Amino acid sequence: MDDRELLDRLGAFITPHKRALFDRLAPQRTRHVTVVLEDLYQAHNASAVLRTCDLLGIQEVHAIEAHNRFTANKEIALGSDKWATVHRYAGPDGALACIGALRASGHRIVATTPHAEAWTPEDVPIDRPIAFCFGTELHGLSDTLLGSCDGTLRIPMHGFTESYNISVSAAIVLYTVMTRLRRSTVAWQPDEATITALKLQWTRAALHDATAIEQRLRTGAP
Repeated sequence: MDDRELLDRLGAFITPHKRALFDRLAPQRTRHVTVVLEDLYQAHNASAVLRTCDLLGIQEVHAIEAHNRFTANKEIALGSDKWATVHRYAGPDGALACIGALRASGHRIVATTPHAEAWTPEDVPIDRPIAFCFGTELHGLSDTLLGSCDGTLRIPMHGFTESYNISVSAAIVLYTVMTRLRRSTVAWQPDEATITALKLQWTRAALHDATAIEQRLRTGAP
């Protein structure tokens, strides 16, 4: 049973409204833009970034957990953690593992820092897949991640304080870049196979007993 057939059969267990929602949203998701969150320790920030990614159609988030586990606050995430794809990289070598995975998928890795005279959200190149890296609330990005990035990005500021809150920074950067991307000729949308796989992932997430149902469908059990 391939993904298409499995999706059709599992889809019978969710509402027509949800199936229509998946059909509408899946083609609008993208992996062209992704987010790296390094060692966030405040769940409300992690949750707010996840929610922003979901609303903007950004499917994947990469969480580096060298010291702090990436957790979502349900009241803030509002279910976005259910629909996003979160890749986790634990331990002291998590940053290197994350960088390796992003390079393998062809992403340009960009560090966000308030102190760099670098790209802004309005002019950062979007011609190839891009990963925006956000660091801890107190110390920012680690030296390992900063030293491995292909470039840096800053958000222009005109006030006395040095930086935006991390969730606000992510929202500004991602909204600006996704708006530019949707107006561009860059091929940012998923192919049909990816759309099918994504709808299958969401259908499984929508079912409380997806594993058991899928097993029965695969074995032909009633």
